[in-house]
Amino acid sequence: MTLLLMAAGSGSRYGKLKQFDDLGPKEEFLMEFSIYDALKNGFDHIVAITKKENVEFLKEHLSSRLPKSIKLDVLAQEVNDLPEGVTFTGERTKPWGTAHAVWTARNVIKGPFAIINADDYYGKNAFESAASFIKGNGNKETFGLIAYILKNTLSEHGSVSRGVCKSEGGKLTSINEYTKIEAQENAIIDLDSGTKFTGEELVSMNFWVCQPSIFQFTTDYLREFIGNKDNHAKGEIYLPFAIKEMIAQNLIDVDVIPSASQWFGVTYASDKEVAVSELQRMTDNNEYISPLWENV
Repeated sequence: MTLLLMAAGSGSRYGKLKQFDDLGPKEEFLMEFSIYDALKNGFDHIVAITKKENVEFLKEHLSSRLPKSIKLDVLAQEVNDLPEGVTFTGERTKPWGTAHAVWTARNVIKGPFAIINADDYYGKNAFESAASFIKGNGNKETFGLIAYILKNTLSEHGSVSRGVCKSEGGKLTSINEYTKIEAQENAIIDLDSGTKFTGEELVSMNFWVCQPSIFQFTTDYLREFIGNKDNHAKGEIYLPFAIKEMIAQNLIDVDVIPSASQWFGVTYASDKEVAVSELQRMTDNNEYISPLWENV
């Protein structure tokens, strides 16, 4: 089974490359705890997508820690990595978004795979659920979404972006992106739209289980997207939007898998203290060994 980590972000609100911040008790990256949990649940192929300038660093860092039996691919997400026949000649430094990041792995992933953000902590049970879904899902047109409860995914230090999910019969019917959700004194509200939430809504934290069919769809999506010059300067194609479009075209369905796992992330620099504290607490409770890779 394959785990793909998206680690190409710039960390603009965090102030530096948060995916490479040493948050663990022995200076481990946050992504290392996700990889550790994945390996414990039978994943044996790790794919990390990062910026070109970070490829060698991350490859060396992970290869020195992971068991030799684990396949590792570290790939660069590059602006000019585009479908055959598609060209881009403008000036742009920012990649084409998370759907393009996933597409970067098209040549190294051949079966179903899980996708996560490298700068989020998803919890042990989430990887158990993802592994169980992959092993039990025989339908190549069925994807999965590990979903979290909104109130458990907020930051005390500012607004966050969340994809709020709706489902019927356990199948995802829609996912609506809200870009400035914030917990106020008596409410949880999206500051942009004014939409209020109970806090019990299920949200996507970009923990997906996908089939390889997403690569061909994204190829076509990129052709159309880059064919529109209005997208050249700042446009991005986000993974949830691509999956939403696949659902709309009846190409796939998506099982919503509620997660009982704890989630935390490092959107803001002030979130670091919480992350460090939680990782230390879990280590002290023997949920993780320290150093993390000592006996691997």
